[in-house]
Amino acid sequence: MTDASVQIGVTTDPIFGENAYTVFQREGGACWIIDPGLPPHADEIASFVRSRRLQCTAIVLTHAHGDHIAGIDDVCAALGALPIYLAREEWAALSDPDENLSSLGGFGITVQADDVRDLPPDSTLELDGLSWRVLDTSGHSPGGRSLNCSAARIVIVGDALFAGSVGRVDFHHSDGARLLRNIRENLLSLPDETQVLAGHGAATTIGQERRANPFFVRLT
Repeated sequence: MTDASVQIGVTTDPIFGENAYTVFQREGGACWIIDPGLPPHADEIASFVRSRRLQCTAIVLTHAHGDHIAGIDDVCAALGALPIYLAREEWAALSDPDENLSSLGGFGITVQADDVRDLPPDSTLELDGLSWRVLDTSGHSPGGRSLNCSAARIVIVGDALFAGSVGRVDFHHSDGARLLRNIRENLLSLPDETQVLAGHGAATTIGQERRANPFFVRLT
């Protein structure tokens, strides 16, 4: 899937169906790894990166639930130490299975995180000359973030929004009203043609979700 030179490799784990994304613009260029989860994510991501001669500059996390962070250590073992970008509100979840919810499934996931950097809302990150704006889409988790590249008409939303649904809000620290407010203010405000890449399931667009997603219909 490409637009405005952005290319995205997608890997999906077989247990939770969680999507990890490798974002880049050109072979041999810089890349981010977004939300590396359970096996075989790390192996597939490392193979993808090497096959395209990419230079990884960061792991970027939409949030820190266990299925979105489980592959971090293995990715770093394969590709070298990387800074981790994550909203400060969720830093504790990297080392606490109760906070990242992996204890609920008996996984007990923790991450070796030596270089963690905040993702404040409305800040920007640059990848190979293109700017990505950090959007507050918390509510499913306390520091949920989405990444929007307006030039490429892409937003990567983690578990805030899915095709036909929104993220669960029955976890501790979840806030349903906050999630819906952030969707309305920070995602529905994007152009209809913006491609939505979610943490689980198929890609969709803002326009499609505005027209057909029952949560969105109630908000518009």
